[in-house]
Amino acid sequence: MGRGSVEVGGVVETVGFVGLGVMGQPMALNLARAGVPLIVFNRTASRCAPVTAAGARRAADPGEVFEHAGVVLLMLADEGAVDAVLGRGTPAFAARVRGSTMVQMGTVAAAYSQKLAEDVTAAGGAYVEAPVSGSRGPAEAGELVAMLAGDEDAVERVRPLLGPVCAETFVCGPVPSALVMKFAVNLFLITMVTGLAESFHFAEEHEVDAALLERVLDAGPMASAVSRTKARKLVRGDFEVQAAIADVLKNNRLVAEAARSRGAASPLLDVCHALYGETLDLGHGGADMAAVIHALRARTSRGERGSS
Repeated sequence: MGRGSVEVGGVVETVGFVGLGVMGQPMALNLARAGVPLIVFNRTASRCAPVTAAGARRAADPGEVFEHAGVVLLMLADEGAVDAVLGRGTPAFAARVRGSTMVQMGTVAAAYSQKLAEDVTAAGGAYVEAPVSGSRGPAEAGELVAMLAGDEDAVERVRPLLGPVCAETFVCGPVPSALVMKFAVNLFLITMVTGLAESFHFAEEHEVDAALLERVLDAGPMASAVSRTKARKLVRGDFEVQAAIADVLKNNRLVAEAARSRGAASPLLDVCHALYGETLDLGHGGADMAAVIHALRARTSRGERGSS
C-alpha cells in the first residue's frame, strides 16, 4: 500500500468517482494524489485529464465504474443526473448497485435521497449521504466538511475515504439527516454572503472606500474564511466561480422547500431566493455567488431603494 493510500475493510479497494465538476474534480484529484485506487467518469471527458494524470483510471461510461468499484462517490448536479448515472428505472440499476456502496455527495432534495436510499437497499446495495460544506477553494485544499447519514456500518466504511477530501466529518444519523444538516448550513451561508454583498453595495452608494471596508470587516469579530474570500471578490469585482449563482439558487430552493414542508418561517431565505433569481436573469448564472451584488445594483438603478 502506497503512502497515503486508503484502506477500506482491511484491503485496498478500487473506489469510483462520478462527476468532475467545480467541486468533484478537486475532490477526486485529492483522492488520487493520496494513493486511492480510483476509477472516474465524467460526461465531459476532458475534465478527467488532471485526475488521470494523478494516477486514476478513466471509465468509458458509468457502468464501467460500477463494475470495478465497491464504493462509488457521486458528485452530480441534480437528481436527474444521479438517476441517469445509476440507471434508475432500468434493469441496469440493480446490477450497478448490488453489492456496492453508493455515496451521494451532491445537494439534492431530502425526500429524493430518502427514496433513493430505499431503492438502493432493496436492490442489495448500501447507501450513504455525504453532502459537504465548502466551495472550490476548500475542495482544492482538502478542507471540506462532510455530513454523513445512513446505515452505521456503511457510514464507517466510507468515513476513512473522506480523509484526503475533508478536514472534518460528522455523523448525523439516518438518511436524510445529513442533507437536512447541510440545508441548515447553507441557509446561514446564503444569507451571510447576501448580507455581505448588500453591505458593500450600501458602501458604494455612499462612496465609502470598499477596500477600507474590507479591512475593517477583516479586523472585526465577524471575520471568517467566507467573509474574507467574498469581500476580496467584491472589492476586486472578481466573480470567478467558487460557488456559482445557479447552484446557489438551486440550493436556496431546496432549503426553502424543506422549510415549507415543516411550516418553518424563512423570510431571509425567501428574499435571497428572489435576489439570486434576479442575478441569474441578469446573465450571471456562472459567476460566483458574490455576484448577487449585481441584483442589488439593478434594483437601485430601477429606483427600488429601500424595497425588499
